[in-house]
Amino acid sequence: MSQPHNAIAKGILMFKTEKEKSLSGQLYNANYDKELIAERQHAKTLCYEYNKTPPGSTAERIEILRKLLGKTYNNLLIEQPFFCDYGYNIEIGENFYMNHGGIILDGARVKFGDNVFIGPNCGFYTPNHPFDKKQRSMGLEYVYPITVGDDVWFGGGVIVLSGITIGNNVVIGAGSVVTKDIPSGVVAAGNPCRIIRKIS
Repeated sequence: MSQPHNAIAKGILMFKTEKEKSLSGQLYNANYDKELIAERQHAKTLCYEYNKTPPGSTAERIEILRKLLGKTYNNLLIEQPFFCDYGYNIEIGENFYMNHGGIILDGARVKFGDNVFIGPNCGFYTPNHPFDKKQRSMGLEYVYPITVGDDVWFGGGVIVLSGITIGNNVVIGAGSVVTKDIPSGVVAAGNPCRIIRKIS
């Protein structure tokens, strides 16, 4: 009796869409799924429109960002160029600033709190790939969310990896690669990023 039950359970998993697999933290393939391809093309078209919009056309730029991003507040500025995968998985709090060359690979949710300032050429990457070479060569990946609290400042060239949570009132030094969660109230830097001291 247990074998048919397991076979049914496996069958249900096989019929999940690639998007459903990604949202549940499973390995999935984004390369050939029509739904995911269409969503990425839509986001990249909006990024293209945003990046070629004159810097002085503030209202037009904000309008494009509101079409692209999942959640925004009133005061936000993202310098051009900016790139993302889907857009709708990105949530931005009040008083948000991202300098030139920002990249957010938002296969999973990327959430920023209020008063977040991001230096140039920073990247937030929710995807990761399996160590198994066969799975990796098949194009499989998994995505885990990134969460950033309030009052966080990222120096230039910071990379934040999949599944990371950063607390409130944090400074991440330039060039850091954040591979583990960072608690609130600290200065952290390095590759891998480590706590240097508390913020008094």
